Amino acid sequence: MNTRRHALLALLSGTAVLTGCASPQVTDYAQERPLLELDRYFNGRILAHGIFQKRSGEVVRRFTVVMDCHWEGNQGVLDEAFTYSDGSTQRRIWRLTKHADGRYTGTADDVVDEAQGQASGNAFRWNYTLRLPVDGKVYEVQFDDWMFLVDDRVMLNRATMRKFGVTLGEVLLSFTKQ
Repeated sequence: MNTRRHALLALLSGTAVLTGCASPQVTDYAQERPLLELDRYFNGRILAHGIFQKRSGEVVRRFTVVMDCHWEGNQGVLDEAFTYSDGSTQRRIWRLTKHADGRYTGTADDVVDEAQGQASGNAFRWNYTLRLPVDGKVYEVQFDDWMFLVDDRVMLNRATMRKFGVTLGEVLLSFTKQ
């Protein structure tokens, strides 16, 4: 009888530990305000400032992004012009589709397949695989991208980059609607 009790206690403890480690879901933010509607926020000119940190926390790249965004119905275009601290530049043009229930899909030339996202409350979670050029090679890295609307003009973004499930680093961004 004691063995059964210990086994049950171990099972309950393990379940509690696993439940405590569960990742947040975008729907956890459903009641948060202001309400983030991507087609309203990403419409017009947006200025962003960001950094890339290695998994050690070391900042290895700083950048700014000027975004020109517009929507026609449920179709949006986000034209991003990056300028990095070393003077290099990059351009990415996202083509987004707004679906029911706050879902979004998107494509860009350097994105593998289709990005998938979900908005809820003041939050948006965006998952995609990016072809990332590094030292003459191109790597496919997975992004887990979280955005949180702070007010009508400011949104914060944290994206975790992984390859084969190993975290490579994080991108932190602050968007300001002009």
